Amino acid sequence: MNILVINCGSSSLKYQLINSDTEQVLAKGLCERIGIDGSNISYQPDGGEKVVSEAPMPTHTQAIKLVLDALVNPDTGVIKSLDEVSAVGHRVVHGGENFTKSTLLDEKSLAAIEECNELAPLHNPANLIGIRACQELMPGVPMVAVFDTAFHQTMPDKAYIYGIPYEYYEKYKVRRYGFHGTSHSFVSKRVSDLIGKPYNQCKTIVCHLGNGASICAVENGKSVDTSMGLTPLEGLVMGTRSGDIDPAIVEFVAKKESIELSDMMNILNKESGVFGVSKLSSDFRDLLAAADKGNELAAKALEVYIYHVQKYIGSYITAMNGVDAIVFTAGVGENNAIIRKSISKNLEFLGVSIDDEANNAAFGKEAIISTENSKVKILSVPTNEELAIARETLELVQ
Repeated sequence: MNILVINCGSSSLKYQLINSDTEQVLAKGLCERIGIDGSNISYQPDGGEKVVSEAPMPTHTQAIKLVLDALVNPDTGVIKSLDEVSAVGHRVVHGGENFTKSTLLDEKSLAAIEECNELAPLHNPANLIGIRACQELMPGVPMVAVFDTAFHQTMPDKAYIYGIPYEYYEKYKVRRYGFHGTSHSFVSKRVSDLIGKPYNQCKTIVCHLGNGASICAVENGKSVDTSMGLTPLEGLVMGTRSGDIDPAIVEFVAKKESIELSDMMNILNKESGVFGVSKLSSDFRDLLAAADKGNELAAKALEVYIYHVQKYIGSYITAMNGVDAIVFTAGVGENNAIIRKSISKNLEFLGVSIDDEANNAAFGKEAIISTENSKVKILSVPTNEELAIARETLELVQ
């Protein structure tokens, strides 16, 4: 069975066609600048060269049509007709409390997703546009929504309730939701296999460290806490997001700078994090290179970032009353041995010991990077959200 995975943003669309029997990626690519001049599509068949072509994409429907045309192209396509696509799995960022797991899409479920738009105004509307476009171009093909928030719906209320008037939860569902759930689920399951311990008996802390970053405590196969909150702004210091701050800072700085609330929120989302502290970059490679050359603000940004990750790991060890494994994933977590080692250094009190050779060699691949005698296993595991979406789609359409 072939499953098309769609991750639709406001002006971009990532896609993969996956054979669910072999889990082989038959083709993948990206549509960029949808609705903007200079739009283009990249397409790479399995074993073939990546090709980038300029093409007008005034709407997401046109972008998806270009994707489908590429898949059935007589010369470079990987399927003969769209009849070979058995289902489409869509990434949807926010499912609120409506969805505790992935769901087959119909008008009722689409209306429920739309109700969550105000919780993720930058993401959910774009996700829905992608779904509607696929429905228009592929009538009769089953569509499945896989939610970033669903994995975290197992959190106990003590973890997701905020210390504000409870009526705001009752009226507006203001609570911690968490994100990156598909990644946290996929990686924590893989850790269970790698350390040889049943998933329902394993305590794992997943550190999804990319430009957007979150940490999740997974106890016996369930998310029991996670760092992101009502929105992806809460939690760790990230590439351009502030993470946890004193809420009074918003009013204080807005008054001092004579700016509107919307401007302040834009600063917290897009001009803060390691970019804001360093005044240089949100790319950790740039920061490490600059710190090596004596740039004090770059070094300070890295120290702040690492410290916040360490604090969250410590708090989640307490929340689960122990830990079997700590795993690093996503762009920084999978590829940056220096960051991994720096974070792990303050875990020596747990009996953690890093194998420098294994850590340095773990670049974008699965590896146990702790020594054999380490009491807690430390791992690097590449995430694969597209495969996770395909697997959940398969479960619902079989």
